[in-house]
Amino acid sequence: MRTTHLLHRPPTAPSVCAGRSVRGLVLACVAAAAVLTGCSMEEATCGGGEYPVLSIGGTGSACVPKGEEPPAGYTRYPEGKVPEHVGDKWDTYWQTHTVDEHGKVVEVPQGG
Repeated sequence: MRTTHLLHRPPTAPSVCAGRSVRGLVLACVAAAAVLTGCSMEEATCGGGEYPVLSIGGTGSACVPKGEEPPAGYTRYPEGKVPEHVGDKWDTYWQTHTVDEHGKVVEVPQGG
């Protein structure tokens, strides 16, 4: 009597398809988890443990460690107008606006 070992049989189509299905399911779960947890591909304005500051009279910005005051020549962004991601609403706004030496929000002159 002849016996065939399973190791010598060529792979069958259902097992190949099952492998692809599992990979597809894993990729779908990873994508869903990223969406549901708020994972974003946007670049943050500052790293963890830092907050953004605006140069007084200009459109420059910097990041300062939380708990520290802004360096000379910089100030905190006005409340509610802080950019969080590169290219977001407030990041774009502050490319044409600044805070003057009196703390007033002003438009930056063109070419300035």
